[in-house]
Amino acid sequence: MNHLLADAVNVFFTALYIMLFVRIILSWFPMRNSRFMDLLFAFTEPVLAPVRKLVQRSPLGGPGMVLDFSPLIVFLLLRLANGIIVPFLRGL
Repeated sequence: MNHLLADAVNVFFTALYIMLFVRIILSWFPMRNSRFMDLLFAFTEPVLAPVRKLVQRSPLGGPGMVLDFSPLIVFLLLRLANGIIVPFLRGL
């Protein structure tokens, strides 16, 4: 049972990685009025918004921020969380 939960958590993190990656790639193209982008934003913005706020307050950010580093930070945090949660669930 614990392996099933660990696999489900791993699939969740993988799906979130893919959605973030697709959002980053599609952000280079003007497709703002599509249902797909709306759905993608609905899934990824709750993860990106808090990190973006923290980055804007840090020395990396600010009002004149040219690059948005929040997806990179979210990728690293998700990888860290996945690396901690999944092995913990498998060990139970």
